[in-house]
Amino acid sequence: MKVGIISASIPLELRAALKKAKELGAHGVQLWVAHNELDPRNLDKPGREELVTYMAWLGLERSALCGDIGGFADAATVDERVAHTKEMFDLCADLSTPILTTHIGLVPENTQSTAYASLLEAVREVAQYAAARDCCFATETGPESGESLAAFLRAVDSPGARVNYDPANLCMNGYDHLNDVRVLKNSIVHTHAKDGLGPARPGGGREVALGKGDVNFPEYLAVLREIGFDGYLTIERECGDDPLKDISEAVQFLKAQEGVAQ
Repeated sequence: MKVGIISASIPLELRAALKKAKELGAHGVQLWVAHNELDPRNLDKPGREELVTYMAWLGLERSALCGDIGGFADAATVDERVAHTKEMFDLCADLSTPILTTHIGLVPENTQSTAYASLLEAVREVAQYAAARDCCFATETGPESGESLAAFLRAVDSPGARVNYDPANLCMNGYDHLNDVRVLKNSIVHTHAKDGLGPARPGGGREVALGKGDVNFPEYLAVLREIGFDGYLTIERECGDDPLKDISEAVQFLKAQEGVAQ
């Protein structure tokens, strides 16, 4: 498994952030491409080519793109968000990066509801668009259990519908971050390396620095190896007073674990 860093967690402008990721020892970077300079509506063809060249010069891979624009649960915005996400897959193709991750919104418990049918239709449309371009649409875990998400993806029934596994999101919501790897094993294409405290803990339901929370990383990585995952562990640090310090320590923490590339 390789170590990545999501660009949004590095509080620097893009080129400086990419250089910093390399300095910190990352093998790759997940590029945040929503409502910024890398948004497909802002990054033209020459800019895309320049970005690929620059990252190759640095010796950095792209672990994935992140196109989180707020999910697909709101009927008033779903058509625009589907269209925007499709443009992100055109960007995926231009950047030779086949994985796009996002939050789709909470999967409704009632599978017969209008809300469930609407979310299913939107995700299926995007997943099919992705699959036609040899890409995949990786839903991030956390709002619902692994079982609920797995059932939803079976209903989507598209090779383009996959999973970005975030163990901390599951922990923070009280789900089983170890067992859900096995539940979702056939769909996991990318992961976020993040830690958190579960809701049963004092002050729980919140993110903490890697190795300081309830994610049992040795066991978690062992289960990932068990299912044959050899992709990216992409560090995401969404809070904290010194994210660069936390990220630097997270890189070293992950590289000290069994099965992680140096």
